[in-house]
Order: sequence, then structure tokens, then C-alpha cells
Amino acid sequence: MAQVQRMSRLMIKTLRDDPADAETLNHKLLVRAGYVRRTAAGIWTWLPLGKKVLENITRVVREEMDAIGGQEVLLPALLPKESYDASGRYDEYGDLLFRLKDRKGAEYLLGPTHEEIFTQVVKDQITSYKDLPVILYQIQTKYRDEARPRAGVLRGREFQMKDSYSFDTTDEGLIEAYQLHRAAYIRIFERLGLDHRIVSAVSGAMGGSASEEFLAPAPAGEDTFVDCPACDYAANTEAVTFKATPADGSAHGPVEELDTPDTPTIETLAAHLGVPASATLKNLLVKVDGEIVAVGVPGDREVDLGKLGEHLAPAVVELVTAEDFEGRPDLVRGYVGPQGLEKVRYIADPRIAPGTAWITGANKPGTHAKNVVCGRDFEVDDYLDVVVVEAGDPCPRCGTGLKLDRAIEIGHIFQLGRKFADAFQLDVLGQNGKPVRVTMGSYGIGVSRAVAALAEQTADEQGLCWPREIAPADVHLVAAGKALQTELALDVAKKLGDAGVRVLVDDRAGVSPGVKFTDAELIGVPKILVAGRRSAEGVLELKDRRTGEREELTVDEAIARLVAQG
Repeated sequence: MAQVQRMSRLMIKTLRDDPADAETLNHKLLVRAGYVRRTAAGIWTWLPLGKKVLENITRVVREEMDAIGGQEVLLPALLPKESYDASGRYDEYGDLLFRLKDRKGAEYLLGPTHEEIFTQVVKDQITSYKDLPVILYQIQTKYRDEARPRAGVLRGREFQMKDSYSFDTTDEGLIEAYQLHRAAYIRIFERLGLDHRIVSAVSGAMGGSASEEFLAPAPAGEDTFVDCPACDYAANTEAVTFKATPADGSAHGPVEELDTPDTPTIETLAAHLGVPASATLKNLLVKVDGEIVAVGVPGDREVDLGKLGEHLAPAVVELVTAEDFEGRPDLVRGYVGPQGLEKVRYIADPRIAPGTAWITGANKPGTHAKNVVCGRDFEVDDYLDVVVVEAGDPCPRCGTGLKLDRAIEIGHIFQLGRKFADAFQLDVLGQNGKPVRVTMGSYGIGVSRAVAALAEQTADEQGLCWPREIAPADVHLVAAGKALQTELALDVAKKLGDAGVRVLVDDRAGVSPGVKFTDAELIGVPKILVAGRRSAEGVLELKDRRTGEREELTVDEAIARLVAQG
């Protein structure tokens, strides 16, 4: 027996117009269809229909996690500061953490993710290799103090997340757990009806040897990823690499200084000299944990600060200010060049390869230099892929021009290794009787983000259009008339419910058929069954919400059809 929800008793308020502050499709439609309500910036109330969708996604995630041997637990959201001090992440998270004190002055935080606490749980509960491997998971509310919450439930300050963690004594065991999660995630997203891509990612502050993201392509996505039209390469832009070939620098003449007044930017310099921006070397100054560092990229490219930050994590990266030039005569604003820089670490993109020659700053006001050759006139301390990836950049695997797309991150899996085990001295007794350091994996799915991603991918001009697996009902039954139609609709709803079909029946009195039909399209249940003009004959109209196909069926035929589809 399945639930029959009567809209005459359901707490739901649909809206004809988009919310004034809504920019993305999921934000507009989830509010208009009565699934969620804004409580504060980045904080949302899940209303009855929204809660059902959220729970249906949770059920799918739970089933697939249980299928790979995961054991569900529930950890606290209010966490002691000491645990995150031990890993160093209390400071690394910066302003993203919600921090608070109790009445005695003890410091706490609201959990953004739970690697530390899971590690401590296993340290307390498991002492022998015989108890491993183990996979633990939870589905819980997480908290992050986002500077700019936006896009409805897509980027909130609190959100629902499934996070799981694997523990093993060997790297081979970690790889096996990683592959189990990878396969489980594919099944989860296929069941949810989410179009998704698996892309290489950067581990960043999480550390570890391998990392992949699961992305749902959507215009509202905040992630940009690349995929190759000629091979199966796909990656987050932060993980795209470029392989440069050293050039022969012997053909270039000696460094020559050029009088270039009023040319502090690449644009003004290129125009003054009549050269393409690609012939120039751009040197961006940043501070890494307070230390000034120069970053070199071709003049026609931009530095991806997010990518740079991932490479240098957990260090804090920020742009220099005018004050940072005070007392530094070697740093001439607008005219910095890598040659002759003292006490400044120089990071360069691989495109600044040994033997390549550039026009760059001469470290003197109003002066640049040409024939500045990498490896001859300056050295690179570290090569990092730091340029903003552009469409047409070569695929690292086959060389074909890459395509760029926007997407929503819905899952992320990491081979963490022993970072957190080292922080908490997580050892177990090995087969030889000696301590063995445990290795870990971390695996997350954004449950509430999946709601937003599905709304973005499946909605049409009329409203939401949920896949059956996660819809709040299997059929939306509309009584499009007076007492006769309502009586028939309620009778059919009961029979369908008794047969295991989830029903949302619109039995509201005093609401016009037009409003009911509009609401049925907006709410987005996969099938719409209408008790209308031929109700007296026992004939109903069945409509497929996605395709718009309609057909007239007798009551018995309609019930049989919907039960069979269940």
C-alpha cells in the first residue's frame, strides 16, 4: 500500500511568478512549486513535497552504499575545535567555518565535513587488522559559511550530504574501496536520472593520490570542465595539464631594454610595440602565506587563482596590494620581470618552457626588455599549470582541441591515503604483531545539490519534470470539475494506493481546472491522470509529463497501466 496525498489537506502554496531574487532555474521552480521556502540567506526549509524528493534521493544513496558493505552511522554536527586543530583544518578552512563557544568558553564548530571525527571513531573502535577493511557513512546536514549563498539549494550555508570513509591497511585495499565507491556512484546517478560526467580533479587541501569529481552538466553550474571530442579525456579545469617542449634558446640575441613609458599592462605594452600579447610574459604578484611570489604566464593568458590555490593548498593565496610594494624597490609595479628578481619565488606555467624568449618587465619604471630567455636569463623555481583553461587548448592525452562546459558538482571521491591517520596516529595491530598505519578514502555526494541538479537538467517551460525514482508521487490525479469528478478521482486514488502506486490527488474545491492543470505541470510528477469531461463514462485521460503524450483510458485500464509501470 502506498500513500495517497490529497492536495486539499497538503501544505502547499504554488506561485505564478518567479521569486524576485531567483536567478537559476532550480531556485525559481522549487520555490514556485512549493518544494522549498527560504528561511535566511543560504538556509532553506524543505516543505512536504520537497522533503519527499530529498528522502527519495537519500533512499537511493543508502541502498547503494549498503550494497557495497557500507555501515551507516550518525555523527554530531557540533564538533570540538581540538579535532580540527589536530588536522590543521581549523585554520585552513578560514571564514568557511561556523565557529562558536559554549557557556564555559569551550570552542566548537559546525561540521563542514567529518574526516577527523570518523578517524577518531575508528581509532577508538578498531584495534586489529582483522577488523578491516571497513566502510562507514552518514547522511547528514553540513555547514559552511558561504560568502555569497546563491542558486537556491545549490549553494547554501547548510546542506544535506552523504559522506563515507574507507579504512584499510594497504594501498591496494584503498584502491579497491575507491573503485567500489566509483561504481556505486555511477549506479546512484543512473538511478536518479542524472546526466553526469566523471572527471579528473585536484585533491587540493584534502591531499591524497587520486581524486575524481562527478559533474552534472547544467548552465547554472559553478564548475567548468573540459572534455575531448576525440578521446575519453575529461577533467575539471583545475586538473588540466599542459606539456611543453623545451625550445632552442641559442638563436635569440642578448637581452635588450626598451623604452616603454606608460605601458604597465599587457594591452598597452602590446599596442605600444605592435606585437601580439602572446609574445609577452605576464608576471602576477601574489602572497602565499604572506610571502610575495611571482607567477609567470604568457601575456595572452590569465592566471587561474583557484587553480593556483589548489596547487599550493593549504597555504593561503591572495593578491598583493599597493602597500606590499612599499620598501621593495626591486618590485616595480607594472614593470616586473623574472630576470634579476631577488628573494622572490618564481612560479611559471609550463608554457614558459626552457629556451622560450619573451618581452617582459625590466624591473625599471617605464622600461621593458626583449629576448629574455627562460633558463638563460632567469630560472623557474616551480612549474605549475596555472592558466585559465580556454576552449581549443590541446587535450593532454591526444592533442585535440578541448571543449568547455558548465556543470554542478554532485559527487567527489578521494584516495586520501594517510593524511588524517597520521594526524591522529591511527594504527592497528598488523599480522606480524606490529603497528600498521591505516590508509583512508573519502567519498561525498551532495544530496540536496542533487535535487537542484535534477531540477536544472529535467525542467521544461511548464515546470519541474522529475524522474520517477525520486518524484514525490508516481501519478498526479487531477479532479477537473465538480463533485462527480472529485468522487471518481478519490476512488481511483484509493485503488492505486492499495496497489502500491504513490498518488498525489488534486481534490481542492473552488480551484479552477486551469489552475489545477498548471499546478500539475509545475509540480512535475511523471504521470498526470485527469478525471474530466468523460468521468461519467468512466473514462480518464493519462498524460506523460515529459513527452506530453495523452491517451484516453477506462478506469480499469488506467489503473492497470499505472500499476504495471510501478
